[in-house]
Amino acid sequence: MTAHENHRADAAAAVPATMNGWRQERYGGPAVVALAAVGVRAPRRGEVLLRLHATGLNNGDVRVMRGEPLLVRTVFGLRRPKQPVRGMDVAATVIAVGDGVADFAVADEVVCELPGGGGLAPYAVAPAARLVRRPDALDPVLAASLAVAAGTAWQALDRVGVAAGHRVLVIGASGGVGTFAVQLAVHRGAEVWALCGERNRALVEGIGASRTFDYRSVQPGSDALGSGFDAVIDIAGTAPLSALQGLVRDGGAIALVSGEGGRVLGPIGRILAASVRSLGSKRPLRPVAAVAKTDVLTALVELAASGALRPVIERTYPFAEGGAALARLADGHVVGKLVVIAP
Repeated sequence: MTAHENHRADAAAAVPATMNGWRQERYGGPAVVALAAVGVRAPRRGEVLLRLHATGLNNGDVRVMRGEPLLVRTVFGLRRPKQPVRGMDVAATVIAVGDGVADFAVADEVVCELPGGGGLAPYAVAPAARLVRRPDALDPVLAASLAVAAGTAWQALDRVGVAAGHRVLVIGASGGVGTFAVQLAVHRGAEVWALCGERNRALVEGIGASRTFDYRSVQPGSDALGSGFDAVIDIAGTAPLSALQGLVRDGGAIALVSGEGGRVLGPIGRILAASVRSLGSKRPLRPVAAVAKTDVLTALVELAASGALRPVIERTYPFAEGGAALARLADGHVVGKLVVIAP
């Protein structure tokens, strides 16, 4: 038996049948999530088994935890989440591979967005098609912050064609998506203005924003912002659509990353209204439906490994405090990202 085959056998033998994970049996707030036994299953065809190192949390984890808007339950489970463990963004080591997996092997270090969750546990199964290699130069904590938030920011910038020489406004610039949107827009050669909380203005300027404004005193439509932006990245999702359109020049566009809405349909009403307002408009409102893209994640990993992209981490939590991390996220106004360290 070769050394590589020995490594495979040792890794497989070390995997327990069960593990403790932060799981929920019903929808609700952070109180419904608790440490409980979860089965560790073998990878099926096209899948790998991962030993997790770090898990980044996203607002989507809170939406699934609560099952709100109710529309999400048609995808994630009508009565309770099909995947009971939250956490989608992970940095991990491959410890087993299923049939048909040729591009990855045991001991590979990877970054991945888990479909539906599963990251707040020691092990998780993932489709091999979702994996991106993690270079040694990139710390697992930073790597685990990238997939959803930075991927969403990248796709939002693409959606409105942000390029060198553009002037871009990021609304909601101090959160997970916002801190990445600022940096990635600057990396593309754009001049970035930003709306964020007063206490976060220095931080947002430190990651590249040319000008920042306190969102409590300066809103879209304020004279301080003026107009003529080439693009607006709206992450906060609370500004009137007409005010957003008033910010951009003819030929410019607004990326709607999120939006307020009712308990049942969430932002669907705002998206429909945006579609109507965009008909024949020279200032279209373009909803962003970000999806997992390994080519985008590969580029993000390379940027972060080189230091050109610097994830903002508000706090890391030990695994034993995974419930507290979800509670902090549910409270809102997290600066950058929260990351939970695997046991």
